[in-house]
Amino acid sequence: MEKIIGLKELRENLPAYEKKIAAGDCFLVVKKSKPVFRICPINHDEEELWEEVIDFTKIQKGGVAIEDLLSRL
Repeated sequence: MEKIIGLKELRENLPAYEKKIAAGDCFLVVKKSKPVFRICPINHDEEELWEEVIDFTKIQKGGVAIEDLLSRL
C-alpha cells in the first residue's frame, strides 16, 4: 500500500525514507495537498537495462570538467 507524505517531511527525513524505499515501500509525495511525484524502489530487472557508455573517473581521478570535454568536440 502506497503511503502519502509531504515534500517537507521527505526533505527533512530523507535518510529514514531512503531506508524504507530500499525495503520496498512506495510513497506519494504531496506539496500543499497536491501530488507532486511518486517515489518507489528501482525494479532490479529495469536496472540492468542501463548501459555504461563512459566512466570519466577512469580517464581522470575526480572526473573530467565539462568545459574540457566540450572544447574537444
